[in-house]
Amino acid sequence: MRDARETRNAESKRLRKHGSGFSLIELLVVVAIILIIAAIAVPNLIRSRIAANEASAVASMHVILTASNVYYANYSNGYPPSMATMGAPPAAVPTCNQGGLLDAVLVNAPNQKSGYTFSYTGQDAPVTAPAGCAAPGFTGFVTTAVPIKVGITGGRSFCTTEDGVIHYDSSGAAIATGAACQGLPAL
Repeated sequence: MRDARETRNAESKRLRKHGSGFSLIELLVVVAIILIIAAIAVPNLIRSRIAANEASAVASMHVILTASNVYYANYSNGYPPSMATMGAPPAAVPTCNQGGLLDAVLVNAPNQKSGYTFSYTGQDAPVTAPAGCAAPGFTGFVTTAVPIKVGITGGRSFCTTEDGVIHYDSSGAAIATGAACQGLPAL
């Protein structure tokens, strides 16, 4: 019996001396360090994503603005009656009904790209539609980009009118009219 007890004591001393794994305190310290690093990195990652989404939204606003001006110059129908009018035609030849000026991501519902929802509204007086055009264009427009989730996908909303200046609202709210858009700070 004494030999069995001595063997257990020797085994216990050997395990304590060489260690058989990490202690609970050591594991908690490692977990705490990982959590501190994550707490530092995650907000920076979110800020970086928001900045990238905002840059993409501004670039898309430039594309919509350019497409609107090309439509205006090519089809004698004023500015496009809708964003869908600037989309690709099913036939190979673009017309005033589908100008082939924007890609399907921006044109098709829900009109979302890079964390933003885009909209286009013809404003001011409608023009007289030339023969072959299904809908009359307008003498003005407002296009907007609003974050899908403010603070997560973007921080600011953007808008532009036919004057070509991109404006922003730092609250991320939607902008309804050209006059409201022009009253905001410009980029």
